Order: sequence, then structure tokens, then C-alpha cells
Amino acid sequence: MIPDPEHNPLDDFDRITTQVRIVTPLETMFRAAEETLLATRPEGFEVEEIGRLALEWLPEAEKEQAVNELLYTYWEAQAADRETWARYEATGGAA
Repeated sequence: MIPDPEHNPLDDFDRITTQVRIVTPLETMFRAAEETLLATRPEGFEVEEIGRLALEWLPEAEKEQAVNELLYTYWEAQAADRETWARYEATGGAA
């Protein structure tokens, strides 16, 4: 439901929680996987290993949402990249 302050004003709980950043299960597993790899493989690892380990650790019920999150994140990165290149080209290559 979209907040409608005119008809349904936000209560104190809603006002406070709208400012709280949501941490997804995938993000939690990514952090745990990165920490584990940093601790167990200080010589280094490929960044993809973090994601693979995070997906492996996720409960089955969370995996579909995690894949959606990954796809959306990829799309956001592509859109940001296009916008950055458009600004760069619009300024004639000036930073």
C-alpha cells in the first residue's frame, strides 16, 4: 500500500521504519561469504566466488528472490553506465 498522508497519515512506527534500509537475505549471505573467503583465502579469490557461495548458502525459499535481485541490480548498473557515458559524451569527454 502506498502511503496517503491525506487519508491515512503515517503513525510513529511507519515514520521511523520508512527511513530504515532493508537488508535482503542475499545481501546478508554476500557479506558472510565475503568475510569467510577473506578469512580462509587471504591469498585472494575471484569476486564471482562470493556470489556463488552466497547463493549456495541461501535457503531454497530465498533463491528466486535473490536471482530477481541480482537481475535488477545488473540492470541498474547497466542504466547507470549508460547515463555516465551519455554525460561524458555530452561534455565532450570532460570529467
